[in-house]
Amino acid sequence: MIGYVMVGTNDLDRAIKFYDELLGEIGAKRAMADPGRFQGYSNGGPMLAVTKPHDGGKATFGNGTMIALAVGSRANVDKVHAKAMSLGGKDEGAPGVRGGSFYGGYFRDLDGNKFVAFHMGE
Repeated sequence: MIGYVMVGTNDLDRAIKFYDELLGEIGAKRAMADPGRFQGYSNGGPMLAVTKPHDGGKATFGNGTMIALAVGSRANVDKVHAKAMSLGGKDEGAPGVRGGSFYGGYFRDLDGNKFVAFHMGE
């Protein structure tokens, strides 16, 4: 059902460097772009894009908004969360089991957008 998700940034070059490395941990590559405006990433599924706001205003994150990245394994949750921290992201909850078989690690990107890298199962 989800085709793509976009998050805002106030510094596109900085965001692209962050997402190149972060999403590279799960095999995502640059997919679609409008240079100077947005960059999209995909690993064969729905796309995640980072964009400067179309209206020219300041990008802000949504309170209560979170994007969940299905990363394929618990080991990948650990890797993605650690990579986000090494790239300057903010920890919002270390990787661990939450609610049965849900394993997730929470973080914010450089612009404050909230993410969870997760895996269901062992």
